[in-house]
Amino acid sequence: MQSYTIGQAARLLGVSTDTARRWADAGRVATHRDEGGRRLIDGRDLAAFSIEVGQSGSGDDDVSYTSARNAFPGIVTAVKLGDVAAQVEIQAGPHRLVSLLTREAVEELGLEVGMRATARVKSTSVHIDRV
Repeated sequence: MQSYTIGQAARLLGVSTDTARRWADAGRVATHRDEGGRRLIDGRDLAAFSIEVGQSGSGDDDVSYTSARNAFPGIVTAVKLGDVAAQVEIQAGPHRLVSLLTREAVEELGLEVGMRATARVKSTSVHIDRV
């Protein structure tokens, strides 16, 4: 299973490294140390925690006033395989993205819960709201 440093986890969660470190210090997400003494978070633990963070919302104080890009780096939080099709969920900071694709594509990419992945969105119509 893949593990993530505090800095990598912070980028995937869309928060500062200090925030991720405080969450780890408070026990909100479990960490362990590697041979070099760095704190790491297991991919499955980070996936579960990213869902919790995404569902809790960031509140109106943290609203972004910029247009989102079309690439959403995050962590795979669910993979549901059917006979032909598959559903993959990615938590990218506060954003939960769900993609339907072929089972073959999921298997070729080796997607599983806890892995880093980037959801890329192409749209002919993009709406931008300023809150």
